[in-house]
Amino acid sequence: MKYSNVFINSLSYELAPQVISSVELESRLAPLYQKLRIPMGQLSALTGIQERRWWPTDHILSDGAIAAARKAIAETAIDINDLGAVVYTGVCRDQHEPATACRIAAALGVNNSTAIYDISNACLGVLSGILDIANRIELGQIKAGLVVSCESARHIVDITIANMLENKTIQNYSQSLATLTGGSGAVAVLLTDGSLPLKNTRQHKLLGASHLSASEHHDLCKWGSHPVGLNLHREYMRTSAVPLLKEGVALALQTWQHFLQQRDWSVEQVDKVICHQVGSANQKKVLAALNIPPHKEFPTFQKLGNMGTVSLPVTAAIAHDQGFLVKGDKVSFLGIGSGLNCMMLGLEW
Repeated sequence: MKYSNVFINSLSYELAPQVISSVELESRLAPLYQKLRIPMGQLSALTGIQERRWWPTDHILSDGAIAAARKAIAETAIDINDLGAVVYTGVCRDQHEPATACRIAAALGVNNSTAIYDISNACLGVLSGILDIANRIELGQIKAGLVVSCESARHIVDITIANMLENKTIQNYSQSLATLTGGSGAVAVLLTDGSLPLKNTRQHKLLGASHLSASEHHDLCKWGSHPVGLNLHREYMRTSAVPLLKEGVALALQTWQHFLQQRDWSVEQVDKVICHQVGSANQKKVLAALNIPPHKEFPTFQKLGNMGTVSLPVTAAIAHDQGFLVKGDKVSFLGIGSGLNCMMLGLEW
């Protein structure tokens, strides 16, 4: 995939207000830790995550996305009527139907010719949305589009902790650990063809993307529900962390080689990378396999955890705000999601 007329003009975000430490989560798991003789501090030691953020219990997902979207609109002063599409791409949604994007579009006041829909692709949802909008722009169908997402980890972590206390086995602990890394936040990505009179000067050019999959590993990470009685279902999330990391890294390496070949770049020519945020083990394995020096990557998982689809774009926004990403940098977004899917985007910052 190659693009010549697509730009990211805003990466706006909302961080959930409540800070939840790994120590706090482990204190709730004290009976399990005592039975299995697990020392306190294991969660942070294994993942590198000290804390994450959660929304309040009564938070509506689309409210977070609306807040981030309004920031993008205010930052750029884009005319709402120029938005050809509004796409919601979170794993978490307000409801099964209609599309969560509908409430967001209504709040923003888009016109009736704007395409409004949801996209789902695990932690790669925002990247999928970016490419979907990019294709529409490159084809000349629209001049601008907005990708939005909001993720919330509170509910599934609470359920997981209850399950861990009910089923105190080392196997359940290992399959549940990844869920405890979950953080919450919202993001809005505005893409245009570069022709609109926007207020800000941010204009990151999307150069191309590569995507490979390994769907034979679709069972390694699941978030869903299963029956527990007559007309009753219980939500669950489980991750086979070791094989997921192994197969994810293998897929990432294949995708990285394809990406560099397509872009005609060497590893040395990539100035900076922004990765999906999972934890310290994932960070080290991926960077080592792709031969990327750690100083070229900007991590946020230590304080924000894994925010699903929101993690990578929010990390890019923070990296920009803190001066890590500078004008002219060749930047790669590196995303790996359950399924397995891997997607890598190339940008000129």
